[in-house]
Amino acid sequence: MIDRRTAEHYSWGSGCDGWHLVQTATLSVIEERMPPGTAEVRHYHRRANQFFYVLEGTLSIEVGENEFVLSPGQGIHINAGEPHQVRNQAAVDAEFLVVSNPPSHGDRVS
Repeated sequence: MIDRRTAEHYSWGSGCDGWHLVQTATLSVIEERMPPGTAEVRHYHRRANQFFYVLEGTLSIEVGENEFVLSPGQGIHINAGEPHQVRNQAAVDAEFLVVSNPPSHGDRVS
């Protein structure tokens, strides 16, 4: 069984949180929380394909030259090599899943 309350936690950016739900050699599933007004650095991954899926709030994701605003129940697939940036431009926390295959740690290029 997987439970966020017992999952490995880490902090990133300006007050953002992540919980490692699955960590294997071929798959990473992370639940993340971004407070209002936060953003990650625009980047891409050499090998990792990623899928972002919104649980609560809204999430703005720039992929290449396109901007997407995702609501709960919506997701987006990002291929390896595609520059992207995730932002929370809403007034409430955004909570979402990030699924990476293979895991994206150490694979990020700014």
